[in-house]
Amino acid sequence: MEKTNFVDQIRIFCHSGHGGAGSKHFMRNKLTAYGGPDGGDGGRGAHIILRGNSNLWTLLHLRYFKNVLAEDGENGSKNNSTGKDRKDIIIEVPLGTIAKNEETGKVEAEMLEDGQEIIWLKGGRGGLGNSNFATPTNQAPEHSQPGEPGVEGWKVLEFKVLADVGLVGFPNAGKATLLSVITAAKPKIEAYAFPPLLPQLGMLE
Repeated sequence: MEKTNFVDQIRIFCHSGHGGAGSKHFMRNKLTAYGGPDGGDGGRGAHIILRGNSNLWTLLHLRYFKNVLAEDGENGSKNNSTGKDRKDIIIEVPLGTIAKNEETGKVEAEMLEDGQEIIWLKGGRGGLGNSNFATPTNQAPEHSQPGEPGVEGWKVLEFKVLADVGLVGFPNAGKATLLSVITAAKPKIEAYAFPPLLPQLGMLE
């Protein structure tokens, strides 16, 4: 099968990070035997973000990008220490790319501008530590929250190609040769009895 430098559709499994759990902890030290609650909040799970890039013209760089798994937020800890938010994953795509939910076919994002960023899959919020639940009538709350779950599912990225010029002609008319000379494209050039089935894309500045 002929290889091509042009890929206009990618199917990937995405999973944004779970939020970190809030901590259930009470202050304990040599001066305080029975202190109040000091459990910190959990950190946010990492988002999966799409970013438009005007220098890209294909999804080829994502061809082997089968699983995008973002990190979970760090759990809260004692001394009201909040867990760390995790670093977001950024996927750069060419302008004109649309992102879909594979199961429903719903369009979830469309990239139209260079540098545009859209949170595609939100990371879960961190849970609250038990220090947030202290009240005058309950000064030793045993309750803390788990982090919110992340979002997961099979997704599809589609690049809507808008070509300025198309080369159409009989086999062996020199279309591939012309494309290789005036652009950086490297189509396979041989004496075929029929035109190649896969499109070849070149850019001319």
